Amino acid sequence: MPETSVTAADVRAAVAMIRETEPRVPEVALVLGSGLGALAEAAEDARAFPTEDLPGYPRSTVAGHRGRLVFGRFEGRDVVFIQGRVHLYEGHPMRAVTFPVRLVHALGARRLLVTNAAGGIHPLCVPGTLMFITDHINFTFASPLAGPNTDGGPRFPDMSAPYDPAWTDRAEAAALRQGIATRRGVYLWTRGPSYETKAEIQAFKKLGADAVGMSTVPEVIQARYLGMRVLGLSTITNYAAGLHADPLVHEDVLRVGRLIRGALERLVRSVVREAA
Repeated sequence: MPETSVTAADVRAAVAMIRETEPRVPEVALVLGSGLGALAEAAEDARAFPTEDLPGYPRSTVAGHRGRLVFGRFEGRDVVFIQGRVHLYEGHPMRAVTFPVRLVHALGARRLLVTNAAGGIHPLCVPGTLMFITDHINFTFASPLAGPNTDGGPRFPDMSAPYDPAWTDRAEAAALRQGIATRRGVYLWTRGPSYETKAEIQAFKKLGADAVGMSTVPEVIQARYLGMRVLGLSTITNYAAGLHADPLVHEDVLRVGRLIRGALERLVRSVVREAA
């Protein structure tokens, strides 16, 4: 997809198309990671927009990413689900990868809950663990902000606290009240699409990473540039390379996501409720 397809004009055109039939202003936008797209089905009074119909919106090519924006009521709030994120490894330019964040911000969302499936590096991050992201490591060193600064945000945005500490505290407390076990940790982003080598995982462990994945960081950088408050949540779906005897396959990521869907949905509901 060429860079010219992800301009500010495309954001405005996509907003105009949505506003023809959807007047609600979302309080919270939710990015649904691998195998988590079914959460959007829990929205009440929902209206869905196929992303392929929206100007400038990149198309997801990954199993488990459906490709819709779903507006609705969720835990008493107006929300929009980004059901089908896109990744840098699919061949999209960086600004295309973060087009959904720019779009939901233009629609009024000021809080972003970003979820992902990740490989566990820390010994306690076993498959099935739900981990609040407290910081990240951008191992690709790529940024959606590279190039002309045309979107009105700061040229050099502060990233000392990319994930909202107060929102994370409230969400963690809500999870504890419901008996949902969670951890906190650092997420490391690699470009993919190959899984990491054993040597890379050992290096990432020394760098301080607790989990590793192929998404999230571009969206968080874009959101913080736009002044959005962000909460990150990883579902640990597999052991990272070299930490378990079985080979890594995407089907296992989706399978574990399905197994813990109930706990994850309860946790996401709590997170949205705590987005005050």
